[in-house]
Amino acid sequence: MSALPGLVPEEPTVAYDPDTGTVTVHGEGLPAVVLRRTGGRADDHTPVGTRDAARLALTVDGGAAGLTLPKGRLSRRSYRVDVRCDGGAYRLIPDSLATSRLLRDGRRLGSLTCDGDGRVTADWREGAKVLPLDVSLGYALAAGFGTGAQPMWVTAIDIGTDLLSP
Repeated sequence: MSALPGLVPEEPTVAYDPDTGTVTVHGEGLPAVVLRRTGGRADDHTPVGTRDAARLALTVDGGAAGLTLPKGRLSRRSYRVDVRCDGGAYRLIPDSLATSRLLRDGRRLGSLTCDGDGRVTADWREGAKVLPLDVSLGYALAAGFGTGAQPMWVTAIDIGTDLLSP
């Protein structure tokens, strides 16, 4: 994680349990964020087990936060995760094969990377005012949904190849 002078005294702790579909993020000076699957496992491609917002609960320091997820189909944009929390609008959206950018109210805060194993790395944008809530939410969303996605043209070629294969 890039240094955040005076804002975040330590790197967050991420506890990830794929069996129960739970991600917990906490640390000194950070609000606790919990992302939890509330229903049975729906897919093997999403670390938390589903992209169905009706089967997920997101809390920040014990209070509910709003979560919106498209299905995640062809475009990178379809893999975005939107959160409404403490009067702010957050978005985690893939921007390369491996990384996703975190935005608060449309402003880019940084890039996060997670291969779906619960280990998150962050590269905070120089000059961005990254708050403790930004860090906790970013880490929880990256761990819960993974980061990065293929460009649409690669996905389309893969689908075409699968259709033409015997």
